[in-house]
Amino acid sequence: MKTNEKKERKYSSLKVILPIVIVLVLLFSSFAAYQVIRTRAGKDEKVVALIPYRKGDKWGFCNRDRKMVIPTVYDSVDLFSEGLAIVGLNSKCGFVDTKGNMVIPAVYDDGSSFSEGLALVKLNSKWGFVDTKGNMVVRAAYDDGSSFSEGLAPVELNNKHGFIDTKGNMVIPPVYDEAFSFGDGLACVILNSKWGFIDTEGTMVIPAVYDWAYSFSEGLAAVGLDGKWGYIDTKGKMVISAAYDNASPFSDDLARVEVDGKFGFIDTKGKMVILTVYNWTHSFSEGLAFVALDGKFGFIDIKGKMVVSAVYDDGSSFSEGLAAVGLDGTWGYIDIKGTMMIPAVYDWTYSFSEGLALVKLNGKQGYIDTKDTRYWED
Repeated sequence: MKTNEKKERKYSSLKVILPIVIVLVLLFSSFAAYQVIRTRAGKDEKVVALIPYRKGDKWGFCNRDRKMVIPTVYDSVDLFSEGLAIVGLNSKCGFVDTKGNMVIPAVYDDGSSFSEGLALVKLNSKWGFVDTKGNMVVRAAYDDGSSFSEGLAPVELNNKHGFIDTKGNMVIPPVYDEAFSFGDGLACVILNSKWGFIDTEGTMVIPAVYDWAYSFSEGLAAVGLDGKWGYIDTKGKMVISAAYDNASPFSDDLARVEVDGKFGFIDTKGKMVILTVYNWTHSFSEGLAFVALDGKFGFIDIKGKMVVSAVYDDGSSFSEGLAAVGLDGTWGYIDIKGTMMIPAVYDWTYSFSEGLALVKLNGKQGYIDTKDTRYWED
């Protein structure tokens, strides 16, 4: 075989191997802060491997064995997103990687987690975006903004709202009274005090004629018109008549509606599948909905059966197989069968996300996992 042929074959092999190596490196980087577990619901879920840990009034990160990985030297921390976590230090914020390196200096007045490779940061009263290397790719020139979604981010300039792309180009002019993030190719906007929807090109595909609106969910959006609520599809057709006193987005193919001060649920065809008999409800989550009945709270399934008795003083929707419930002034967590899995001893709680929940105990915040392991040291 000729030398040139050997080189070509070797180079050809490298062209195949290198992309695989690069993909593996990227995957490792993306999941360095996460583990995959089997949840109570029987599904594989990502959970954080690096957990915010509090020691006194300072924060760092530990692993699930409570072994410190990043020292407790920060005033505040948040969960990792896209390989970086926002941290507070001396009234400023920056970002650390999973090894604890301050890859983006703590020079910003405020900020949010990374989304689509960019993070919103505040500098000298203005907002812009940095990339994962700390480069200010969108200069801090806006009065306000939100994270990127579907390649676009809503920003505010001179009391008007528009959208920029990831290079900072104003692709949809700031002409709206308010603008919300894109989802399913559509964004809710307010124009002349009325609500409508635009596409990613900035075309008003659903005219701004509504008094109120929610973003699309499961192909439908709840809209308010002349004091009543109904649902439109992505073409703007009113597919469920505006006959309700209030309405919420669809979740698990059901939507919460209000009639004469009572709440029930309709399906995507507009059929009332759970009668309006409840004093209050949350939307369905993981097959159950939090409902209020006669001053107490419980949970119903999609058929309207009360599967967790209404005995609680307060609560929240299910997340990762657990729901926070309040009882006699303290909070704990139950499973979908109503079993108290985490005792009601906390001052208040948040829902579980990525295997963790933020709780408050004796006036201080900290994180717990689904086994009630506490990640703090007073």
